[in-house]
Amino acid sequence: MTALTQDTPFVRNYAREVLQISRGKGVYLWDANGTRYLDFGSGIAVNAFGYGDRRLARIVARQMRQLVHVSNLYATPPGLELGYRLLEFAAAIGRHPFTGVHFGNSGAEANEAAIKYARLYAREKRGTGHHKILSFEHGFHGRTMGALSATPKRAYREKFEPLLPGFETVPFNDAAALEQKLDDTFAAVIVEVVQGEGGLTPLNHDVVRTLNELTARHDVLLIADEIQTGLGRLGEYFGSTTAGLTPDVITLSKPLAGGLPLSATLVPASVNDLVAPGDHGTTFGGGPVTSRAALHVLERLTGPGFIETVRERAVQLEEGLQEVMNRFDFVRELRGRGMLRGLRIDLGEKQAALFPQIISTARDHHLLILRSGADVIRVAPPLIISRQDMQRGLALLNDTLKDIDTRRRI
Repeated sequence: MTALTQDTPFVRNYAREVLQISRGKGVYLWDANGTRYLDFGSGIAVNAFGYGDRRLARIVARQMRQLVHVSNLYATPPGLELGYRLLEFAAAIGRHPFTGVHFGNSGAEANEAAIKYARLYAREKRGTGHHKILSFEHGFHGRTMGALSATPKRAYREKFEPLLPGFETVPFNDAAALEQKLDDTFAAVIVEVVQGEGGLTPLNHDVVRTLNELTARHDVLLIADEIQTGLGRLGEYFGSTTAGLTPDVITLSKPLAGGLPLSATLVPASVNDLVAPGDHGTTFGGGPVTSRAALHVLERLTGPGFIETVRERAVQLEEGLQEVMNRFDFVRELRGRGMLRGLRIDLGEKQAALFPQIISTARDHHLLILRSGADVIRVAPPLIISRQDMQRGLALLNDTLKDIDTRRRI
């Protein structure tokens, strides 16, 4: 019997029936009744190092005994060290070297900062009338009002309109539409290398090339939303590397502080030199505890053999999912890259009834997975997963889809 409950004190933003998780270790979670689950979701791609990591816990506890919070009226050694470390870490990725980091608490905040900096840059460089932000259909950049304005999915937006003016959208992976739309009236383009909530479709080469060329030509900032694709998830330190994207601004969050809330917006000197005190700020972002945790994350991520092992597991995941796709005719497409993968499901006339059951059926098999968009199941295991646990998770996914196939045929 699972520890499902509908009795919560939360605002009704989430599913009415939720699973109560009590503890975790490695790639496993236990519910309130003691049932164990293999986690193929990583807290929505957050827990790159899994659960119950004693090294991270010791580091965070030690920092909490020294200093928890002082605000950004002051600097702390962990915050300074992390800022310099991130600038060095991202040195080879951007179109120009990054010289400034703005810390926040979430991916939405990182994207809000990027949007503000882009508008500031365009106004200072080209005057008023060059403030528009371009995003892509099916993209997701957050639920705060600025980030939501760059998120074109109607279901997320409709109840909260009117949103901020000056946001426009083009079809994803349509280079011709992008070339027709983008000009110097835009301050920035914001894009995901792989659309995390939009069905896990990667950017194609034509659009990457067009983005790099057009943003440079029109002096429009190219913002890479690496909230879900950065920090090893795609088998590189940055997803932009896998795509060939050369961004002006990078936003990071999810795995950055090992499960604690932290985000970073990296900007080049051309932006940083225009920012004045008071143009933006945060109370909690970049505090000593989350910064110390993030330094540990970066140390392990860049440690000997780590990213190579992630790539090996990513190959195993891809091969295993390909076998699953070949086994079930209703699995139509394998999407994503690295350790962020998806299977597009088409159950025909029973799609509406059965697709939502895949997540709960996986849970019945003691496997936790996610969904992406309207018809894709998402797999994003912790980056530390072993070969054996990866194989076990793939077997549980196969059992899940076998049950769905049986229901489809009834």
